[in-house]
Amino acid sequence: MSDPHKAGNAYDYPLLIKHLLHTPLANAPQQEIVYADRSRHDYLIFRQRIGRLAHVLHTLGVRQDSTVAVMDWDSNRYLECFFAIPMMGAVLHTINVRLAPEQMLYTINHAEDDFILVHTEFVPLLEQIYDRMERPVKIIMLSDNAEAELALDAVGEYEDLLTQATAEFDFPDFDEQTRATTFYTTGTTGNPKGVYYSHRQLVLHTLGACAGLASADKQGWFRRGDVYMPITPMFHVHGWGIPYVATLMGVKQVYPGRYAPDRLLSLIDREKVTFSHCVPTILHMLLSDQLVNDIDLSNWRVAIGGAALPRGLAETALAHGIDVFSAYGMSETCPFISAAHLDAAVISAGPEEQLKYRCKTGRAAPMVEMRVVDETMNDVPHDGRTTGEVVVRAPWLTQGYLKDKEKSEELWSGGYLHTGDIGHIDENGYLKVTDRLKDVIKSGGEWISSLSLEDIVSTHPAVGEVAAIGIPDEQWGERPMLLIVRTDQSATVESIQQHIQKHVDAGDLTKWAIPDRVEFVDAIVKTSVGKIDKKLIRQQYVK
Repeated sequence: MSDPHKAGNAYDYPLLIKHLLHTPLANAPQQEIVYADRSRHDYLIFRQRIGRLAHVLHTLGVRQDSTVAVMDWDSNRYLECFFAIPMMGAVLHTINVRLAPEQMLYTINHAEDDFILVHTEFVPLLEQIYDRMERPVKIIMLSDNAEAELALDAVGEYEDLLTQATAEFDFPDFDEQTRATTFYTTGTTGNPKGVYYSHRQLVLHTLGACAGLASADKQGWFRRGDVYMPITPMFHVHGWGIPYVATLMGVKQVYPGRYAPDRLLSLIDREKVTFSHCVPTILHMLLSDQLVNDIDLSNWRVAIGGAALPRGLAETALAHGIDVFSAYGMSETCPFISAAHLDAAVISAGPEEQLKYRCKTGRAAPMVEMRVVDETMNDVPHDGRTTGEVVVRAPWLTQGYLKDKEKSEELWSGGYLHTGDIGHIDENGYLKVTDRLKDVIKSGGEWISSLSLEDIVSTHPAVGEVAAIGIPDEQWGERPMLLIVRTDQSATVESIQQHIQKHVDAGDLTKWAIPDRVEFVDAIVKTSVGKIDKKLIRQQYVK
């Protein structure tokens, strides 16, 4: 309905990514954006580089219907692409560089990429599939070495091209529902699924995540005085969306490049990093490095997502002074849905209660409707025990899968986005995800949470990492099996079983959760985004 009182020159202010830049440029123009030990510049230069990149891309033929893909380590260049490409009205495709070549090829063809910005380290990967791309693709090289040679008939090298371009570029207004980004999430079967987001969704997610993190009262906050460094690949759900939040707030940002424990820890120490996010396996890698004992981590807040935060890992992090806590989301939720921020009552209850709540999935973020429902979409009681599937609504959830109507309808069955996670909500509104629907172990008529079993085993003093799966059993249907990476030889099958038995006796687990089979391994396989790959584990051990 039109507004008869509206001024003719009133600006409608569409929710576009370009508008996220107003605040940092006004309030923190001299704040730094750091790329490892390679570059350091302020937000004014950042804005100029965004303009230069847009000018380069436009000169090469990028238009509002173009798709521009990126293959890079976490860098200032990647952050510039987060802005310049969608601000032009084009679509940013963040390629998962850890996919198998055939899967990568599928995503490039499915997204209909017109340009690919590729780091020199990923050129051999791209060369394997280049001849099978279904449309002509122009290549721009990204290099950390000024002497690097061009490959794949590249049109030029990123920094050289920016040097030749003007910083002035008129980023237009357009419909806020315009698609801004596409990336691909891998499932248990079939090809990767394309998840996409509009400008409106990304701006609203940025505002929601900013409000949710900045309003944290006692711990786990992310505010203007912080120093931010992601330890989640920027190809994965826009680095969990936090680079947009960090830019809006105008905080100092540190991008580490390729992940290596000593480099990450050195950057945290040198740049005084106060806020990061990562999956549990990355935090475990950092806490296992010798350098962790030589630096002060007491000012570091770390949000853990992508997988449950094991109690044992949380205890180790807290022992180093790290403010570690869980956050929750998935590729299809942009991803921020909840965070385990502790309220005053939990903090006053003491360290044991605090630890328990840090490992929960948390309270719903602002503007998120989060439910736990039964098979008929009825809410289950908020008693901290009764489980069901977690379903959500929020203004930033993906509306479907790219070019896949059937799976899109499945995702949104009943008008809520189905997460595929099982969990329960307590009387204080804290969600605890107890398992993935596909990972629940069904044994002797009992449902065993693989996450709860892993959580308990992780507290054994000689356990570094653990994965629990169900393996077929003629008598009981399934029985739990454990894969364990030991920190020393005191972890034996018997000691692990005895450790679990104590929790069975305490009522924390059913007796069916005590595994008959425990395998000690050197490493546990991970997915392309660092999660434990239970699909591959089942393929290896379920015969």
